[in-house]
Amino acid sequence: MRTVGIIVEYNPMHNGHLYHLQQSKKCAGADAAVAIMSGHFLQRGEPALADKWARTDMALAGGVDLVLELPIAYAVQPAEWFAYGSVATLQATGVVDALCFGSEQGDLRPLEQAAAALVKEPIGFARRLREELKAGRSYPAAYACAAGHALEDGGAEAADTGISLRSAHTATGGGMTWLAEPNNSLGLHYMLALRRLRSDIEPFTIGRRQAGYHDANVSNHPIASATAIRRLWAETGNVQACSPYIPQPTLKILEQEMAGGRAPMGWERFVRELLYQLHLLSPEALAQHLEVTEGLEHRIKQALQRLKDPSVEALLNELKTKRYTRTKLQRTLAHILLHHDKFHFGPDAIAQGPSYIRVLGFSDHGRMLLKRMKKTAELPVVLSVSRENAGLGGFSGIPADTRATAVYANAFTPWNARAAFRDYYEAPRRI
Repeated sequence: MRTVGIIVEYNPMHNGHLYHLQQSKKCAGADAAVAIMSGHFLQRGEPALADKWARTDMALAGGVDLVLELPIAYAVQPAEWFAYGSVATLQATGVVDALCFGSEQGDLRPLEQAAAALVKEPIGFARRLREELKAGRSYPAAYACAAGHALEDGGAEAADTGISLRSAHTATGGGMTWLAEPNNSLGLHYMLALRRLRSDIEPFTIGRRQAGYHDANVSNHPIASATAIRRLWAETGNVQACSPYIPQPTLKILEQEMAGGRAPMGWERFVRELLYQLHLLSPEALAQHLEVTEGLEHRIKQALQRLKDPSVEALLNELKTKRYTRTKLQRTLAHILLHHDKFHFGPDAIAQGPSYIRVLGFSDHGRMLLKRMKKTAELPVVLSVSRENAGLGGFSGIPADTRATAVYANAFTPWNARAAFRDYYEAPRRI
């Protein structure tokens, strides 16, 4: 059984995701698909619209065969570490033959050329990246700029390919502005992760259709971005308004979650707990959290004094500058809310890779894959959290995932004490 891996958030699963899944199987010649999916908090620092089990149901109904959770230590991270954790998990299963991701480029060759040139970080690259981030560029834009300068400077040889940085620059069209597009940026980091892990997984990419990653508005076309769909739901207050853009199983699942007070989840559901943490912690304690850099702890304390509206949106508006982008700030607030410190969740700690594979759900094909995976996996396979595996990965491993579940569940209305411990009793979802 040839298997393709995909890396998803499904916030929520929509028609574009369904197209990507179908095309991934087709272009990779795969019989089955394994999805690595973020849990309750996402790469851009946002709480997921619905919990990880509801989104697993969406994935299985859409045709995914096996859903694995990306540990939160990698899920709420810049592209480099998000990609590394995702690819490392796919690699560790021992059953994934291919990886297929969406990109604005729709062409694997430029990504291959850039990855070959950048896999051994050029001299001065990290410094240039820090400078661009400090200047207020988004991570993809800053990385593209730093990569462009490295390629223009030339000099170093790409590992095991013989492609120089200068020749890679020429092969990618004489510039790297295309790399500032979010899916292209993630795609490059997937390619870099494959190289750094010396993986035999075969990469493929599919061009993004119709709606762009950040497109905030829907159109008459049945494919809209997740951003646009969430905005439409928020503006109308009616999930049925999203029905032209999402598969019917997704609509049904969202209706069930909404009826149970578990959707739509968003930052404002966490405002009281977040503000409590921000007031409680000293500037020195805030500075110990991941992505609190360059005096941001003092800016947070100052912003609290200026708040006129007890909302996360108001706080973000007070904090945002060219230097501190919304995405960075959202991730920073998520790290503070979840107590992600620099020691346990920083690059030095997570560079070792995940230490377990958490199964969230599977189909009939997925059951066969899971049976194989139990023999081929390089890491322990976790179906549900128990006394025996609850400590896997240490503070930033399964304990961090279960804490995220508890924090997320505490924002449900009505509140349900049992929901905070769902990791311990929820069996993998089946279809």
